Amino acid sequence: MTDLAHYRNIGIFAHVDAGKTTSTERILKLTGKIHKTGEVHDGAATTDFMDQEAERGITIQSAATTCFWKDHRLNIIDTPGHVDFTVEVYRSLKVLDGGVGVFCGSGGVEPQSETNWRYANESEVARVIFVNKLDRMGADFYRVVEQVKKVLGATPLVMTLPIGIEDDFKGVVDVLSQKAFIWDDTGLPENYEVVDIPEDLVEKAAEYREQLIETAVEQDDDLMMAYMEGEEPSEEQIKECIRKGTRDLAFFPTYCGSAFKNKGIQLVLDAVVDYLPSPTEVDAQPLTDKDTGEPTGEVATVSADEPLRALAFKIMDDRFGALTFIRIYSGVMEKGMTVLNSYTGKTERIGRMVEMHADERSELERAQAGDIIAVVGMKNVQTGHTLCDPNHECTLEPMIFPEPVISIAVKPKDKGGTEKMGVAIGKMVAEDPSFIVETDEDSGETILKGMGELHLDIKVDILKRTYGVELEVGQPQVAYRETITQMVEDSYTHKKQSGGSGQFGKIDYRIKPGEVGSGFKFESTVVGGNVPKEFFPAIEKGFKGMMDQGTLAGFPVLDVEVELFDGGFHAVDSSAVAFEIAAKGAFRQSIPKAGPQLIEPIMKVDVFTPDDHVGDVIGDLNRRRGMIKDQEPGATGVRIKADVPLSEMFGYIGHLRTITSGRGQFSMEFSHYLPCPAQVSETVIAEAKAKREAK
Repeated sequence: MTDLAHYRNIGIFAHVDAGKTTSTERILKLTGKIHKTGEVHDGAATTDFMDQEAERGITIQSAATTCFWKDHRLNIIDTPGHVDFTVEVYRSLKVLDGGVGVFCGSGGVEPQSETNWRYANESEVARVIFVNKLDRMGADFYRVVEQVKKVLGATPLVMTLPIGIEDDFKGVVDVLSQKAFIWDDTGLPENYEVVDIPEDLVEKAAEYREQLIETAVEQDDDLMMAYMEGEEPSEEQIKECIRKGTRDLAFFPTYCGSAFKNKGIQLVLDAVVDYLPSPTEVDAQPLTDKDTGEPTGEVATVSADEPLRALAFKIMDDRFGALTFIRIYSGVMEKGMTVLNSYTGKTERIGRMVEMHADERSELERAQAGDIIAVVGMKNVQTGHTLCDPNHECTLEPMIFPEPVISIAVKPKDKGGTEKMGVAIGKMVAEDPSFIVETDEDSGETILKGMGELHLDIKVDILKRTYGVELEVGQPQVAYRETITQMVEDSYTHKKQSGGSGQFGKIDYRIKPGEVGSGFKFESTVVGGNVPKEFFPAIEKGFKGMMDQGTLAGFPVLDVEVELFDGGFHAVDSSAVAFEIAAKGAFRQSIPKAGPQLIEPIMKVDVFTPDDHVGDVIGDLNRRRGMIKDQEPGATGVRIKADVPLSEMFGYIGHLRTITSGRGQFSMEFSHYLPCPAQVSETVIAEAKAKREAK
């Protein structure tokens, strides 16, 4: 068994194009895991092993790999940066103990880095920062450090300074040891020498060292007192303080370099080993109640002597069968043992266990607390399920995934494709919890729902290439919703008499608009027993069941409060069913009177454009009914933040590239719902009506 103190479970995450995958490639090369580095722009990166990833030069799935550095075992997950795949980052952070946040030296703190940083803060993951691409035009290490403070509200602890910039970037100064690392022009990571700091940087390095020590000793009161009295702590003591501060998220050790040119990666690996926590040093995962999801107060202690507790965080289908990625929190997992899936209540036998290296693998006989492994051929395990010892049932805190905002209708081009599509989609849904598939019962069409155009685009591509299903794809559809604007007080009676006992239920109620984001709320203020208590759940169920289909265009209804204040019942004829039917009828009767309106998803859009196209981009966003929120000038262009309705954003990337001569970029994520303008509402309602009539 290996010592857990020598484990590091880390993720590499950043904005799209900041160089995460390239950094991962360099780490694998340095640690001797691969002999030839693959380049993202050649479509040959090790962790980008899907065809779609190689072609587009982006990472879609988080890939796991294991390597060794200075007698430490690093389990590394390379995550996607693209906003449509945020769910991959989110679930990876859930099972990691530390991370490396990569920022582009010229782009700085970009929109997706903010989202990922926020997720990492919520998951309380300790991080080191790597400012990459310092060999690029417009790179500025000190500007990025300022942005980390301003935009992310974080405290960067500068550990290295760049020597030269852009084309002249040669190496880095290690602030703590006050030595310079200079690489030669061969581009090989091991060809560097440690020399004295160049003269023009001596003062700056001394100044940053003083800042570093001042920030670090705040972690230890005794050292701080000694330091204030003029006694400098030893390098070991400073490292101990940095380790503690990093683990407590007080600050983030910040490094710089160029992954592509192989400069500065060793120091980042040293930082992972020196400062990021081992599995035993992070807060243990809380156990929750299986039915309510509330914490029970117990935790999964990281130790091989405890009962087995593990979380399945990712399902992947490849040429060898279904792989379930598992993080073991406590206990030991051995080949051939039986485990309980606490979500389904069924047991599964552990067949083959493998250690992953992107899409290659090596067989394992056993794994222990702290390991991230994959198990081949598990039948009923989904993302977020807990696997545990059958004699010690428990549930680990589950994962929460965002709601999809966009949908497309698809149908196979030929008859034989239907069955193939069904099987393929089943596998894809298991792999990606933010991808949802429904069948429109009336039209028989299959509806795919996802996080954005790119997300669905890639799903259709995978169906075509991996599973050989050719699809006809309809227009993207927006996930509109309905809500109400006025309060209505109303009464509804359901009665039916036909031989034997009849049905009777009368309810008096108020329906009013709820607060934004509140969903559905039901309360009862009935006094005097006019409606017996035992019927309240049936009435609530009746109203709630109708929220899926609004009266305007059949979209789900949001933010409605129902208050039951009176009613009537019959001693013989009243039943739960009668009151449930009454509630359904009441919903249909009263919602049209309550000023129903259509609301549409508004996206938080972040556009980057060169200076000379700012006017065009803003004009275009205004035409798309966008509200400009903020403009932020940077070194190489301007970032414009705006709120824009999703329905106006289809195909935006092509248009943006046209008006910015191919230099613009944008990212967007769902923000909130707002009422649709009248002409949009009319069109959507008319389309829904035509659809219903056509059926």
